[in-house]
Amino acid sequence: MATEIPPRPDYAPAPAVIEAEQEPTRGDRIKAAFTEQKSHASARVKDWLNTGDIDEVAAIHLATEAKQRKHDQAVAQQERHAAQAHARFAVAKAQSEQDNSTISASSLARLAGDVAEADAKLEALRARVVLPPNDREIDRARHGKRAGRAAVVAAGGLGSLPLTGAAIEQTANGQPMILAALGVAAGYGWYLVSRPFDAGQPAPAPTEQLAAPVVDMTKPEPQPGVREFNAPPPPACTVPQLEEALRKIGMLKGDDQLAVLAVPQREKDGNTTVVFDLPAGQTVAKLQDKIEEFAGGLGRDSTMVDIEKAGSAVRTSLWITDQDPFEDARPSPLLKKPTQINAWKDGVPTSWNKRGRTILLPVRSSNMAIGGTTRSGKGVGASNVVVGASFDPRINLRIVAGKENAEWNAYAKAGVAATYFKPDPDRLLALLEALIVDMKRREAELNRLGKSKLIEPVIEELGGLELIVIDELATYTRTGKRRRDELMEHMVNLASVAVGAGIMFVVITQYPNADVFPNELAINFGTRWAMRVDTAKQSNAILGDGSAGQGRDASKFDPPRPGLGWLVNPFAGVTDKARSFDLDEDDRGEITMLLEKSAKIRERAGRLAGQWEDPIERHLLNATGLSSAAGGPKRDGVPGRNVLNHTPEQRMQMDALRGCLAAMNDLGRDVAQLDEMAQIIGGSMTKERLGELLRAGGAGGVTKIVIEGRGRTTGYERADIADALKLLEGQ
Repeated sequence: MATEIPPRPDYAPAPAVIEAEQEPTRGDRIKAAFTEQKSHASARVKDWLNTGDIDEVAAIHLATEAKQRKHDQAVAQQERHAAQAHARFAVAKAQSEQDNSTISASSLARLAGDVAEADAKLEALRARVVLPPNDREIDRARHGKRAGRAAVVAAGGLGSLPLTGAAIEQTANGQPMILAALGVAAGYGWYLVSRPFDAGQPAPAPTEQLAAPVVDMTKPEPQPGVREFNAPPPPACTVPQLEEALRKIGMLKGDDQLAVLAVPQREKDGNTTVVFDLPAGQTVAKLQDKIEEFAGGLGRDSTMVDIEKAGSAVRTSLWITDQDPFEDARPSPLLKKPTQINAWKDGVPTSWNKRGRTILLPVRSSNMAIGGTTRSGKGVGASNVVVGASFDPRINLRIVAGKENAEWNAYAKAGVAATYFKPDPDRLLALLEALIVDMKRREAELNRLGKSKLIEPVIEELGGLELIVIDELATYTRTGKRRRDELMEHMVNLASVAVGAGIMFVVITQYPNADVFPNELAINFGTRWAMRVDTAKQSNAILGDGSAGQGRDASKFDPPRPGLGWLVNPFAGVTDKARSFDLDEDDRGEITMLLEKSAKIRERAGRLAGQWEDPIERHLLNATGLSSAAGGPKRDGVPGRNVLNHTPEQRMQMDALRGCLAAMNDLGRDVAQLDEMAQIIGGSMTKERLGELLRAGGAGGVTKIVIEGRGRTTGYERADIADALKLLEGQ
């Protein structure tokens, strides 16, 4: 029997064998950890590429910023175009002033028109509101973000390709710190993306033990000279407050809720805009009719709340401010940039709305009525309209004053008023009759051109636009006034059918009632501007029956401000409160200053009074024997003998006579020589040409005169010059 050998009591497997059976190797652990990290990184990168970190509100903000950038780029591009137009005009103007210039007057006028068009487009772009994004634009912004991130990943993949040995050696030898920095950055970046996807904020690195920071709950005392950080103020209203205000006025009922697209958030100017969809059965128009009650529900005046349709009938853009936007007066933008404008296409700057945007009222296809009590600002509002219209040389201004004062004299003195006269019902009747004749001429011309109404390309071919301004309408249309019925009949006739031929009215009255502004006339006025009045009935007389019941009541301005009124204009898309720009003539002479600028524009276009054949004034001259062109002989609104119906040569003679009188004023003498007067007159005037004009104008030839310090010489005396001018002007 074999002897059994007992096992050695100290026998055991080698330690390395036990470790291999019970625990994975270090390499296995690293591999498993790396696999888990790759899964976390893959999930995080996939979510990042799918913009999972961008919620709906963030997407709306992205889309809003994209629209604003696009708008800013358009403004910047138009600014470049405008600057180029100004530069071309300046160069051409400088060349035209040189001798033997090849720049024609028509070319210079065309370049001036290009400047005006570029400036008008720029102002229109600047005034254009950037509406909140719609659903398609929000989706486009999210897709754009995805594409951008995909491009980043693609670029990162190319950048992570191994460096060649030569490049590594060159980098290591030249900048050894770059490799170290890249290594640290890469390691920390891998840690950020490889941590568990739901872990939230990055935890401390495994090799570091960070002590929890001690939080001091006491508010430190402010240090002198150190600005304290303050969080931005809360929104002007919250969504619950908004819903509550809508429920109070019946726009939200039962379980109805708002679909808020752009959450309330204060903008840089401190105002708040929120975009939301009303529930089914409600519309933006209905909410606009209840703006007074709605503003009260939000704890504000209606001047602090603005409602616009943002696309569909239910999508609402609500703007809220904490300060009355009409509190401070604003100057006309024309004072800053008095350039030629296109009143037909772009409109004239007259006022601003609640959001501070300039309102451009087009002089096109609409009569305008402006009403309000004494000192309500209706005159300033009308001045904004008429001064603005003067910057379009295609508009023939016919001004009929309602008082004997000098309120409208500046238009005559500048020569921009084709017709201007003080209260005279007989002359107004003759003017209306002339306009009826001209309307028939225009309609015949439109028929020849195959047009049903006036369009911009044929404005000049028809003789321009006719704008008849009648101040203090009650002077002519109140019951019992002489020739009231005849005047009313002609005005109703013109207001109803002449607009399509380019003949329009601007009427102003401080007695807005059915007697002065009857419905058969008012119905033909598409543009209404109601300043402060005494009663809702007077407000309705301007704005239309039922307007006060819909919230548009000009008797309820609190507080009333000069120039603040309810403005309705279908072409400008305005039905809201607006305040006219401040234009002062008596104290600051701003109207005269602007009219001098517009007169230069008209002079270059050949449209100053007396520069063109005016059929309306010719009719008035034939009918009355008196001229009211540019306000009559003295340019003060008093018609007189034919002043401006002279030949071009006669007009040059009168200019020469006036220049000589001005030269004598400069010299401080009642006598002067030809050469010194020609030098003061300047321009292309020479001694010989001045002598020809003075002799032809009736001043005779030179005579013996005595000038102190020179003795006897030859020249002209003031009395001879003044008598010739008086005779030539027909006084």
